[in-house]
Amino acid sequence: MASTKPNMVAIQMCSSPLVEDNLLFIEQQLKLLPSQRPCLVVLPECFACFGGGDKAMLDIAEDLDDGPIQQKLKQFAKQYNIWLVAGSLPVLCSTQNKFTASCLLINEQGEIIEEYQKIHLFDVQVADNTGTYLESRYTQAGSQLIVTKTPFGNLGLAVCYDIRFAGLFVSMNQIAQLDVLALPAAFTQQTGQAHWHALLTARAIENQCYIVAANQTGEHRNKRQTYGHSCIISPWGEKLVELPQDTGMIHAQLDHPLLADIRTKMPVYQHNKFRSHLV
Repeated sequence: MASTKPNMVAIQMCSSPLVEDNLLFIEQQLKLLPSQRPCLVVLPECFACFGGGDKAMLDIAEDLDDGPIQQKLKQFAKQYNIWLVAGSLPVLCSTQNKFTASCLLINEQGEIIEEYQKIHLFDVQVADNTGTYLESRYTQAGSQLIVTKTPFGNLGLAVCYDIRFAGLFVSMNQIAQLDVLALPAAFTQQTGQAHWHALLTARAIENQCYIVAANQTGEHRNKRQTYGHSCIISPWGEKLVELPQDTGMIHAQLDHPLLADIRTKMPVYQHNKFRSHLV
């Protein structure tokens, strides 16, 4: 008898500044999806355009629920009967010469049902080819948390640098207890090697939820280096599957009985005496 467990998929990319090439790669991967439905597919941060600098992102920015990139994503979701977490996409906002780094959740009917705007912006110094990162130059930070009910349970959306801020996920759990966290990312080679696995594992254990982390990988057009190692982590902190450096796809099944069993035997959500909310 076929399994009825939902599938979780992460697609790892080495995105270029060429939108058409990146969308073609995504479609090639979607053709290889496992047949079981429902299926959650997570794309990396900046999947549509990367390696051309922040100005290139501003040039392709679209209005929410409009524009050729979003139309293609909605077509993918409907055609392949998937729930699609569209990494981050530059969406025009009210601030001149800025965009939001928006993570879109698209259902299998091809409808955008949630938009998460990246809250924590990557303004840091890293000992790599890029050196100084100033995401806030063109990106407008968001302020709203997103946790929504889906066939996969309560699904939370976060992007890349967000994973370093444990309080964000404590606050998300005040909306609804997280079952799955989708994390599109473009973690650098340096910071990824140091912290990627530790952060993902900690967030999975703390929140007793699955994490589907889709990262960029390799060296990009502007010499920026990303870490890869997209992976799916269990609520017990186990690495279920990982793709170290190659581009491609990984998948694992979501086990709701296992999730419930872990929470029953170790009810940390009920035991937690601290509550925080995003202001």
